[in-house]
Formats: sequence, structure tokens, C-alpha cells
Amino acid sequence: MIRSILVSVAVVVLSIVPRMVVLEDGFLPENNMKIPIGSLEAKGINQKQFNQVMDRIEKIYGPEIKARGGRLVLKRLWDNATVNASAQRSGNDYILNMYGGLARHEAITQDGMALVVCHEMGHHLGGAPKYGGNDWASNEGQADYFANLKCLRRMFADEGASFTGPKSEDPGPKAACDASFKSATDRAMCVRGSMAGMSVTTLFRILRNQTVLPRFDTPDQTVVTEMFDGHPDTQCRLDTYYAGSVCGRAVGDQVDETDPAKGTCTLAGGQTSGLRPLCWYKPGADGVPATPAVVQRAHPKAPALVTSLQNPELWQGL
Repeated sequence: MIRSILVSVAVVVLSIVPRMVVLEDGFLPENNMKIPIGSLEAKGINQKQFNQVMDRIEKIYGPEIKARGGRLVLKRLWDNATVNASAQRSGNDYILNMYGGLARHEAITQDGMALVVCHEMGHHLGGAPKYGGNDWASNEGQADYFANLKCLRRMFADEGASFTGPKSEDPGPKAACDASFKSATDRAMCVRGSMAGMSVTTLFRILRNQTVLPRFDTPDQTVVTEMFDGHPDTQCRLDTYYAGSVCGRAVGDQVDETDPAKGTCTLAGGQTSGLRPLCWYKPGADGVPATPAVVQRAHPKAPALVTSLQNPELWQGL
């Protein structure tokens, strides 16, 4: 009798716990890298610079999430040595977990950190395409695309104008940025977003032990035969950041939860640049040819989504 009562109570408790969806990997591929405070490897940004970026994202997106009936929960985990970042949804809480270990990596500037937090926000607000079977999380490629297409442009305005960026500038994005935007401000922001993408892809390459440097003029030639939800390869991710930067759609052109064409650059919409790369994106109703004249191959399957009521560790999405 007592056992039966306990089981019934457990069922009731579980039924009122907010559902938390957990993904098996993070903004970066799973790794064991740790950069604690005071480490000789701590060559990235300092805590004040880290908080400036976090203040900015809260100011921009906190009210928007509130208007959706949610609450932005930004966890500033500066003391945590983990080199990654993550997002999760628990009930109406839109959670971002930002680790100090990543901020301390030498590849990370404030612009790079802004891209990371924008990517995590992109899992919440980036729209379609979503992770298969999931109703809230934009997949990895779309989170990357949203970061540069919408979020970074807002982050770099006003208070974000003084963020630190790469010490050198690649001339590669300039021509495409000049062609996409009329104003000097928009052109400069396009280049800046592209360079922020370059800074974090340097970190991807290091973690994957890759020797080939990603470049703006060497796009990934892979064409997937089905939508790839997981982390694209290093060059493909740079291509996605670059595409988001050069897409001429206005920040105010909202993305959609179910229609991947809305608010983005598509052939059907008359755009020829800023299209999501086919190295992860499987075209659909947005008018991109389904069978380009490039040999197609499928990416490996993305990790499956799992549901957890016990694990406070999150869905990581760098």
C-alpha cells in the first residue's frame, strides 16, 4: 500500500516538472578542453568584456522573449572552465549557458563571444529548419545562420560598437559585402560579422585537429541529400556565417517557426547571395534547386534528441 502511494506521488511530481529537452553535443563538438581562471592558456577576453557581451544580449532579447510569454535565463558561468556553450528550454525558461572557459580561449574576442551567444539564442529564436522531431530548437546550421543574419547585426549596434574583434582583417568578404549593402555602416557590419565567424572557426579547426585553414574563397562543395541537423564541418560553418553576413534581408524581416524561406535569402525571393550552404541545408519550398550539378553525399546522422527530467546539463549548441 505504501509503495503504491509513493509511486503515485512520483508520477504526479514528474508530471508537473517542466519538460527539458537535452541534446548530446554543444556549440563545439564534445571535448575535454578546460581553461580555468588564471591558466596560462587564458588569452581570450576578461570577465568585464564577457559581461559586456552578456549585458548586450539580455538588453536586446530579454524583452522579446518576455513578449513571447517566456523568460530569458542567462547563466554567466565565468568560473566554469568548460570550453563550450549551450542552450536549453525548460517550461517557459529560455536558457543560455555561457562558460568562462570558452571566453578565455585565445581565439575568442568580444565579437567572437557575441557570435557564440547569438548562436545559442538562434537555437531558441532562429526558426526553421528545426531539429528533427523537436518543436523549439533550430538546428545547428540555422542557429549559425541566424547568428549572423539577425542577431550579430543588433549586437554590434550602439553599445556593441566597441567590442574587440580580430586584430587583422581578411579582404575576402569586402566585395560580397559591398555588393549586398548600400550604406557604409551595413557594409562594415557585414565584414565584421564575417570576421567574427572566421575567429570561431579557428577554434573548430583546432579542436578537430584539422590542418586545412577555412577560407572565404574555398566553400565546402558537399551537397547533402537530406537536412543535416548536427554540427557541419569547419569550412561549412564558416560558409554559413558568411552567408548570414552577406544576406541583404533586413533584421526586421522575421524568420518563421515552420517556413525556412521567410526572413532569409532564397532564390525564390530573388536573392543570389546569402543563401544557406548546401553542405548542411536541404532545400525545400524556398526555391533552391534540389539537385545542383555537384555530386551529392549525405552527412552522418545528427545525434538524437533525448528527454531528461534529472540531468540539469543542457542542450549544448556551440
